[in-house]
Amino acid sequence: MKQVVLTVDGPGGAGKGTVTRAVAAAEGYHLLDSGSLYRLTALASLRRGVSLGDIDAVAQVARQMNVSFDVSGDRTGYALDGEDMTEEVLLESTGLMASNVAQYEPVREALLQLQRQFCRPPGLVADGRDMGTVVFPDAICKIYLTASAEERARRRFQQLIAAGNDVKLPDLLKNIQERDEQDMNRKVSPLRAADDAHLVDSSDMTIAEVVEHVRKILHQALKSK
Repeated sequence: MKQVVLTVDGPGGAGKGTVTRAVAAAEGYHLLDSGSLYRLTALASLRRGVSLGDIDAVAQVARQMNVSFDVSGDRTGYALDGEDMTEEVLLESTGLMASNVAQYEPVREALLQLQRQFCRPPGLVADGRDMGTVVFPDAICKIYLTASAEERARRRFQQLIAAGNDVKLPDLLKNIQERDEQDMNRKVSPLRAADDAHLVDSSDMTIAEVVEHVRKILHQALKSK
C-alpha cells in the first residue's frame, strides 16, 4: 500500500510550521520540518568538529545524523542523535549558519535522501518549500499554503513586538518580498505550487480554520485513493 504523505509548501510566514504540527498531531502522523534540517546539519557539524566550509564533510554529517520531531507540545521539538536541541535550533545564529549550509548542493542531495526516510506509517506531514514538487512528487495530498505579503509581514511584526524586538512593519514587508523573489527564482528547487496542489490562502483565516480545512482536503484525498 502506498505510504500516506501530506505535503505543505509555501512562502515564509504563511503559517506552515504551526499548521503542519497541528495536523500531524491531530492525525497521529509523523512530522518533517524540512527547513530545520539545515539548522540541524550545521549544529551536528559543529558538535563533530567539522568546519562548515568543508562541503564534503558537512554532507557526510547530513547523511549520518539522526533527527526526530516532537509534536506533542505547544511547539515543535527537535532532537539530534537523541538529544533535545530545540533551543539551539531556534537561535538566530543557527539560522545564519544554516543559510550557508543550504547553498551546498552535496548537502541538499544528502538531505533529500534523509527527508524521504521520514516516510513511514501511519503517515507523514512534510513542511517545506519543495516537498510536493521535488521530495515527494507522488504524495497522496499536496497543499500550497500562502498568504499575502502584507499579512505575513503583519504576523511577523506582531511576533517580534511581543518578543520585545524593535522592528518596523515596512522593513519586514520589504524583507518578505525580497525573500519571496529569491525563493521563486533560485536555480535549485524554486518555490512554486505543484501542479496538483490545493491552494490554501490563509490571509483571512485563523490557524484553527486552516488546520480544519487542510484536514478535510486530506480526508477527501484518502477516500478517493
